[in-house]
Amino acid sequence: MAEPMLTVREVAERLRVNAETVRRWLRSGQLKGVWLSDRAGWRIPAGELERFLRERSGHQMGLSSPDLGA
Repeated sequence: MAEPMLTVREVAERLRVNAETVRRWLRSGQLKGVWLSDRAGWRIPAGELERFLRERSGHQMGLSSPDLGA
């Protein structure tokens, strides 16, 4: 079964940020997604969102990747 894919709007709503913030993360490579087309926009794999959140929570707590065992 394929991994669920989220839209920019869905990610923005879950994280309580503006959709443009999510797009900026995608363009900078902080968040990985798939560009489908101008009309369809981005899709973000659910697992990638989980990875992004784990990484951000570690940085917000002042931990680096080695501290997290990564």
